[in-house]
Order: sequence, then structure tokens, then C-alpha cells
Amino acid sequence: MEHDNKYYAHSIQGELPEKWQPLEAHLLRTAARARNMAAEFGCGEWGYLAGLWHDLGKYSSAFQNYLRTANDENAYLEGSTIRRVDHSTAGAIYAMQEFDILGRILAYQIVGHHAGLPDYEADKTGNAALSQRLKHIELFDEANRGQIPARILEQPFPKQKPKQGSDPAFWIRLLFSCLVDADFIDTEEFYDPGRTSARADYPTLNQLLNSFSKYMVDKQSSAPATQVNKVRIEILERCIQTSSNLPGIYTLTVPTGGGKTLSSMAFALNHAVKYSKRRIIYVIPYTSIIEQNAQQFRDIFGDSVVEHQSNLDTSDIKKDNTHSRLACENWDAPIIVTTSVQFFESLFASRTSRCRKLHNIVNSVVILDEAQLIPSEYLNPILHVLSELQKNYGVTLLLSTATQPALGEHKSFDFHFEGLPEMKEIIPNPSDLHNKLKRTEIHIPNDLNTPIRWDTLAAALKNHETVLCIVNRRDDCRTLWEKMPTGTFHLSALMCGAHRSIKIKEIRERLKNNIPTRVISTQLVEAGVDIDFPVVYRALAGLDSIAQAAGRCNREGRLKEKGKVIVFVPTSDIPTGNLRQARDIGKQLLSEECPDVLSPDRFEIFFRQLYWLKGEQLDKKGILKDLTSTDGRFSFRTVAMNFSIIDESKQASVVVMFGRGDELIKTLKNNNPDRILLRQLQRYVVNIPRYLHSELLASGAIEEIHPGIYVQIQRSMYNDNLGFCPEKFGEYRPDELIE
Repeated sequence: MEHDNKYYAHSIQGELPEKWQPLEAHLLRTAARARNMAAEFGCGEWGYLAGLWHDLGKYSSAFQNYLRTANDENAYLEGSTIRRVDHSTAGAIYAMQEFDILGRILAYQIVGHHAGLPDYEADKTGNAALSQRLKHIELFDEANRGQIPARILEQPFPKQKPKQGSDPAFWIRLLFSCLVDADFIDTEEFYDPGRTSARADYPTLNQLLNSFSKYMVDKQSSAPATQVNKVRIEILERCIQTSSNLPGIYTLTVPTGGGKTLSSMAFALNHAVKYSKRRIIYVIPYTSIIEQNAQQFRDIFGDSVVEHQSNLDTSDIKKDNTHSRLACENWDAPIIVTTSVQFFESLFASRTSRCRKLHNIVNSVVILDEAQLIPSEYLNPILHVLSELQKNYGVTLLLSTATQPALGEHKSFDFHFEGLPEMKEIIPNPSDLHNKLKRTEIHIPNDLNTPIRWDTLAAALKNHETVLCIVNRRDDCRTLWEKMPTGTFHLSALMCGAHRSIKIKEIRERLKNNIPTRVISTQLVEAGVDIDFPVVYRALAGLDSIAQAAGRCNREGRLKEKGKVIVFVPTSDIPTGNLRQARDIGKQLLSEECPDVLSPDRFEIFFRQLYWLKGEQLDKKGILKDLTSTDGRFSFRTVAMNFSIIDESKQASVVVMFGRGDELIKTLKNNNPDRILLRQLQRYVVNIPRYLHSELLASGAIEEIHPGIYVQIQRSMYNDNLGFCPEKFGEYRPDELIE
């Protein structure tokens, strides 16, 4: 194929134009890739057009002159401070000229393929709206003077349509994902062909299913023949049996300790193989527990597992460069383990780094572990998009939890509640299963209004050689830990993932060998952390949290009597918001006479009350309203700003000097970050309040060594017992101390 070498897409610093990337070649290859990606949901023609026209503005003399003068590999970036040539608007204008109002479908994508999906009208940040950008018709006129080849411009209107009744805004976001990923991959191939060719050649899901089946046979053959293990096998077999049922929305309601993690994976793998799904996405609520599940899956599936947290996102447009773009995650592996924050925020994102992976969710199996922790202020938009994925994009959903939230369609509410349609429960009788696996007694104080002093609580804990105490806040965790004997373990999210994994492994070994073990922890141990104590103390919280705490007590059912779960009222309060509302409803339900406070029917009552209390606040930021339009006037950027489960203005990440983190920091200082390095760094990151982050940066205690990547410099700030512990720890604000 011959190309007109007068026009280039990307240059290489210090190299002559003969080694630059021809523009036409870039457009054609990006178009082909985007077409293949969008074909997964029947819209390959739209993907092809977006890829073909996304860089038409690079035919302008202004852009080509810049490449020849600046000769810098970052020149094509919208956010770069070294250039101001707009190359994204021309293709959007051409799409509007060709297809009128329907051209907006392409215009959003093309305008946003570096800076992110825009609002149609001007947003609150002053970012250029699509409607404003489209007024600059001179940008296409200038590009068109650059002799754009006819075979690039002369294209028919796509015949393909999204499924009838599907959400047009979400459809555009998926198409945008295809364009961005295709563009990034082609750019990566030009700058670093060796890295592109070295992409993992992953096994098929059928091969992974064989590995999983062998692992489970070995695991079951070595497991003691206890009643708990017998029930776990029954649950596993039920999941495998149900996996042959048609794609849809499933729930798996299994008490804590019932083997949900592996049983849900058994369902997902068997279902994926039978119905030719492309991958499995396992969504976990907390960054603090993702390591355990990801490691368990890596033990079975090896490098076929990608662990993707939310704490290393370097896509700030003001600091963007080639390397930060190409390092962002695209979920190209067969098994993805990610966080709720990463998964749900990506579904409403506008930034390229967050949207890049979305098309890889299509035709997959998504497991939502601990589904009760879906944030209620975003519940309606989340349920809406989950339903959209299932109905229109071939996704099978599995909601797995011991405390199943009431997410089905409810007619009793006097406000709008999205609800998920036709949810099918895998376990025939969850109440019967609950009774079979009941291994604890819940002890509730007579007075739920009078708090216990920390000294008194510490004295009670010292009476137990082996005990777990779970509190609501990081500062409570440290305060109580300091009152305990030497050797007591501390667990909180101020410890990086690698650190927590080591501590949890040590705790497990001690428990296995009957060595006295005391642990003070935040709620990070409550979802998915496989530890087994005879006695668990739990600070008063929502009914779901108390049930999760109970799942760490007599987990294997080995005690002669039932384990003890002791609820106490702490002296500190929970910050206002969801957790306090859940605590108040839990307090009310615990005060009522009831033979079994943790029976499945109590959770139906608990969540209905929680959602009723929220009412219209189930879409607190008006997300669905901003994404509803009859003429394509969407507010993509505003939605992305408003849909923030963790407020980025309040939290920031630091790579810490723990274990291998020290070595990785040195590697990072000497190399540009790529996806492999960022994946390794995930386990050595701690999130801290933004104001403290700024103070540490100003004092030189931490350093920004690549755009958006901050590392610990002052070694004394990381404590082997407490984790990241700068001197200003005591200045944490109450609402920043959860987990």
C-alpha cells in the first residue's frame, strides 16, 4: 500500500520524516481496528467511520508545519503545552456536514478522542462544548486544502443501528471506547512495535476452565470432610448446573464462608464457554481486598488475570503525554479483577483513559461481588446501565453476596426506582442455606445508645487470646490498637495492598496453627478476606456490615459451640451519609425482637428501608437526566464529573516504600510508565486526603516523578505496623477515615 508521505500522523523526535507515521496509514489502520471492536455489538461501520475521520485535522498545514518544526512525539496531544493546533474538530465538522444531526454520533467521539467526551452545551468548567467547537468550520476547510484522499472522505452513512430501545448516550460512549483503544493501539505500534507484538497471547476461556476444574478437584480432595465443606460443594455444583441456563441477570445468595468466590467463578467460566462470552470481569467493592481474590485467581489462571485498581490514573489532561496515554488499561485479558469504583465510574466516564476499556465489557460475564455495597446515591444510574449491558450488549450479570440487596423492580416505592428486571436466584432456598451454615451467635448490647470507652473495650479484648475487632474508622483502629498488647495486628487501608496481604497471610498461618492472635481492623476485612476467629467484636453499623463481620467468625464451623459476634457502640460517630444511615437502620432492626437478626428476609427489610430513606437521592446528581435527550444534546463531561464514588478532589495516591515498592520506585524514576509497570505498582499504593497530599508534596516528603504519579521520598513515613503514617496523621478529618 502506498501513502502520500507529505502528511504525517506522528513524528519521532530527532528522526527525519521518512521514519514518521504516514497519516493515511494511521487513519486506515485505526478505522479497521475500531470496526473490529465495534462489530462485537453490531456497529462496526460506525467504528470504521470514527477511526477514518478522527484525525482529519492533521491534514492542515498548521499541524504538518508544527510536526516539522517541533518534531516532538507529544505534538499530537490536545493537552500539550507545547502546541495549540486543534486537529480533532475538523473530522467532527465533516461528520455534521455529511450526516446532519446524526453526525453528532461521530462528532462527540472525534472531538473527544484526546481530551475526552464533551458536553453538547458549555459545561461548568469552561471546557469547549461540542456545539461551540462545531462552529469553527474553518478548521475543516483548512484541513481539506491538504488534499485529503477521496477514499477517506467519500463514505456512505452506516446502515447499522443500535438495538431498538437502547440508551443512545451509552451507545456513543461504547463507540468512543472503540475509537480511543484503536487509536492508542495503532499509536503504540508505531512508537514501540516490540511492545505491541509482545502483548500476551492469552489462553482461551475453555483452557482456563480446564485449569479451574483441575484446581477444584485438587482442592476438594485435600479439604477436610466438614459440614461446611459439604455445603460448599453443593453450592459449587448448583452454580455449575445453573451456568447452562440462558444469559441474563443472576443472583447468588450464599452466607459468608460459603465459597462464593470460587463458586461464582465456576458459574462464570462454564457460562462463558457455553455461550461464547469473551471474558470474565470480577468486580470487588474495596481496593483493600482486591489483592486476595486476584492472587487466588492468579494461583489458578496465572498471567491470564489482570488486576486493575483505581489508584493509578495518570490521565490528567493538563499533564498528559504519550506514555501516560499508552499506559492506561484496556482490559484485554480473559479475566479482569477490578474495583467497584473503577468499574462503575468507567461506565459514566468521559476521559479517554477510563473509557478505553469499555468495549471489552461487551459480551462478557460480570460478577458483582458484595453487590450490597453499590453506592446508593448512584443506584438508579448504575442499575440503568447494568440493565443496558445485559439487554443490549450480551453481558450476563451475577450479583453475589450473603446480604442480597433488594435490587429487583419495586412497585411499592412512590419514587422512581430503576430496578433490575427478571433476576434469577441460583440457590433454590437461601433461608434454608442460611440455617445450614449458621455458625455464630450475635450478642447485642441491651443499650444501643450508650458507647463503650476504648479502655474498657481494650480490656474486654485482652480477655480473649484470639479475637478480631472491627471498627468503623482508621483513627479508631489506631487508637484501639495502641491500647492493646504488643504483637496485636493492625489492618487498615493506610497499609498498601502488598503489606496487607503479608499481614493477612501471617494472621491466617497463626490461626491455622492455633497461635494466639489479636487483630484490630477497619471494615476492609469484611468482604472476601478469608480469616476465621472464634470471637469477633463489631462496632455498631448497618445490618449488612454486621453480617459480613460474622462471616469472619467460626468460618469453617470447627468450634464445638457457635462462635461469638459481639456488637458494641463506639465512642466515635460515623460521618454523615450512607454509612450513618445504614447504621441507624441497622440499630433500629437490631433493637426489634427477632429470632434471627441476620436471616435473609431481614436484609430485604433493611435495604428497602435504606432505599426508601434515600428516595429521589438514589440519583443524587441527576445523572440520568443529563444523559437523556431526544436530539443528542448530552452532557458527557458533566456526568463524568458528577459521577464520582470517591471524590478525587479529596483523595490522592502515593506509591510507598514498602517491600518491592522501593525497587519499583527506582525503576519508575529511570523509565516511562507502561501498563506492565503500572499493574505492578498497584499493590504499593496508598490513598490519602488531598490536602495532606499537597502538604507532603510541598515539603518534599513525596515527589511527582511522572505526570500524576507520586512516590514516597521520606522513608520514615511508612510504618511496619500502621502503614503510611506521616506525622500529621492526627489531622485526618473524620469523613476521610473510613476503611
